[in-house]
Amino acid sequence: MSEYGHRERLLEAAIVCLQERGYARTTARDLVAASGTNLASIGYHFGSKERLLDIAVGEAFQRWLKPLVALAADPGPATPLERLQLSLAGVVDSLEENRTLVAACLEAWAQMPRSETLRAELAASYDDFHRAIAATTRDAFAEVGATDIDAEALATLIIALFDGLLVRWQLDPDDSPDPERLTAAARAALAALAAGALKGTGSG
Repeated sequence: MSEYGHRERLLEAAIVCLQERGYARTTARDLVAASGTNLASIGYHFGSKERLLDIAVGEAFQRWLKPLVALAADPGPATPLERLQLSLAGVVDSLEENRTLVAACLEAWAQMPRSETLRAELAASYDDFHRAIAATTRDAFAEVGATDIDAEALATLIIALFDGLLVRWQLDPDDSPDPERLTAAARAALAALAAGALKGTGSG
């Protein structure tokens, strides 16, 4: 087996162990057993078990969410809110099959204050998603003629919404949020704000 093969096997094993055992309970011996490698390979390729798990958390999260971001990026007649609804529906529909990954991610988040490397790894993943979501948001609004939208701030808001959905679902998986209802509420709120702004302009 090549050294390159060892690295890939360790990363895949770490993703499996995160889902089966969680972040805190996965040991170096678990990783060795699941990958068919050896303890020395962990140090050689990743420096430590913790660093391997940190990278695995970011990789697993990206594998899950990148296709969901792509849902909103598909060109078509959908409005920005309809694209958001597609992404929200994708997240909600994928939660059950990714139950163990959601738990592992939340567990990893709790470790961030104690791990600079984990914080850096997750920050890098968030930066990637932020850029992708900002670009998708910018394109979606440009298609409807709105070019003065702060896509960077909206991307931050959308990511916060997704994170909140993960926490809410983990608290009560049987009460999953309804993407259509969430989008309808956003549409109504935006319409009310727009009507208020127009009314204020007219009365001035």
